[in-house]
This record gives sequence, C-alpha cells and structure tokens, in this order.
Amino acid sequence: MRRRDLITLLGASAAWPLAARAQQPERMRRIGVLSSLAADDPETQARHAAFLQGLQQWGWTTGRNVQIDYRWAAGDPDRFRKYAGELVALAPDVILATGTPVTAALLQATRSVPIVFAQVVDPVANGFVASLARPGGNATGLTIYEYGISGKWLELLKEIAPHVTRAAVLRDPAIPSGIGQLAAIQGVAPALGVELRPVGVRDAGEIERAVTAFAREPNGGLIVLASPLSIGQRDLIVTLAARQRLPAVYGLRFFVTGGGLISYGPDSVEPYRLAAGYVDRILKGEKPADLPVQAPTKYDLVLNAKTANALALQVPPTLLARADEVIE
Repeated sequence: MRRRDLITLLGASAAWPLAARAQQPERMRRIGVLSSLAADDPETQARHAAFLQGLQQWGWTTGRNVQIDYRWAAGDPDRFRKYAGELVALAPDVILATGTPVTAALLQATRSVPIVFAQVVDPVANGFVASLARPGGNATGLTIYEYGISGKWLELLKEIAPHVTRAAVLRDPAIPSGIGQLAAIQGVAPALGVELRPVGVRDAGEIERAVTAFAREPNGGLIVLASPLSIGQRDLIVTLAARQRLPAVYGLRFFVTGGGLISYGPDSVEPYRLAAGYVDRILKGEKPADLPVQAPTKYDLVLNAKTANALALQVPPTLLARADEVIE
C-alpha cells in the first residue's frame, strides 16, 4: 500500500467515531406535569400552551429532547395525592406543579425530585421553601398572591357596591392558605362596616346551597378565593351570583370574562411561560434551592360592565379610571 493511501485510510477510520457520535440523538429528558384542573378546561389549555412555548424558547421540544408526562387532577384532592405518587415513581428530571394543594401533595411524595411550582400562595408559610430568596429545598417557582392582597378584594366589593354590609368569603377548607387570606380580609372588614361570613365548601352541591342560603338576607356580597374547586366550578359560581343578584369579587381575570363582576389579581397564564425558564435551568444543572421564588410584578383590575348593569350598580368613575380592562 502506498503511503498516501495509508494516511487516507487512517484518517477516514479516525473520523468514523466522530461521525457516529454526531449522529446520535440528543439525550431525552423527562418532565412531569401535575395540574389541579381538568385537561379540557380552557384555562388548562392556555397554561399548557404557554409552558410549551416557554420550553421551545429555551430549546426543548416534545419528542425530540424532552418527554412530558401529564396528570390532570380536575380539582380532586385524592387525585392530587395519587398522581403525585405516580409522577414521582416515573423518576422525572423535574416536575411542574399547578397551585398550592398540588405542590403540597408533591412535597409529601418527594424531597429529592426537583419541583417548579406556579400560582402558589405564600410558599414560605406553607413550608414549601425556607425563604423566597433562598428556597433551600427541592422546590421553587412563582407565587400568585401575598396574603395582604386579599383585603383589597373586600375594599373593591364595598367600592363597587356600597350597599353591601355582609360578605360571604367562599373558600375550600382543605386549602390552608385560605386561612391567611381570610385573616387579611377580616383585618379590613370593621373599617368598611362589613360583617364577614366564612363559607367552607367542598363540592358543587355545597357551593349552591351555601350561596343560596346566604342570599336570603339583604345587602350581601361575595368574595371567592381561588382554589382548584372554585376555578373548576367557576361557571356555577358566576351563575349563582347573577341569579341571586350578589356582587362578587374574584382574584383571577377569567372569572370576569366568564360573566363575573370584578377581579383583582395577576395574570394566570404568564407564570407557566416563566416556569419553563426555571425548568430549563434545572435541566441544565441548577438546583431549585438556589433559584429564588418569583412574585407577580403587576396586578390587573378587570371589570365586567355588562354584569354591573345587570346588578343595577353605578360604577364609580374613579373605579372605571383605575380598571386595566373593562368588558362591555
């Protein structure tokens, strides 16, 4: 063999392993997603789309370099626990958790699998993280409210419906964060001249009975605390409020776009796009313990003028001027 042919053959042989490595597919990573809502809920679909969009912005594509395992709990606390165990058993690289009760269920199931949560109320008080700046465990993510914001809901109720002297606070007693939110509302009630009635509800039947009974006396209004139950039953709650002619305040915009009166709170979809950024950082080697919990930077006031008219409410011009969105 001539020297030139030998060098060519050796060079080609050396290139074979490099070419083989270049043709190998990317390592497939695994993400678990535990949602508190039903799979067919429009809010679920919007959140899911935002999360996937965020992942794609960071270079993650389903079926190419990431596999996503979904569980949809549809507001059922038993499913929170069941599906948390199922996802942890799959040994994912990271799990996305929707809301406070889902995060609690996952942290009961594992203290090692990284968790990125979205829309959690006060993760420090709930024991999910040591502090917002340094979570210190296997979970981090994005908060939705601090407890103090809850008092604003009663102030808005009194502003848009000055005749209200009684307010039912509709909450799921299975969610501990509701206690802190209720305390914040109670803190402003005396100055506003409003008597509060905490109403614990666990299913659609209890919601209907409680709202109907409360409406039997005059000058009432509602404050609806966000939970998987209230979100899943939002159409029922909005319908009952209209039927019983009860002004109602909510913490999330989609209650108002669905016919509710007024809401004050952060965007409910954007946190999932942002959560994708934390998922990306964890997949690339960072630890939840070192990623600070993020809080909303903007709260939107959304008013449904059609509902206000149906309730014969005269919306103060100052309230209209402050509204970020008015639905006609």
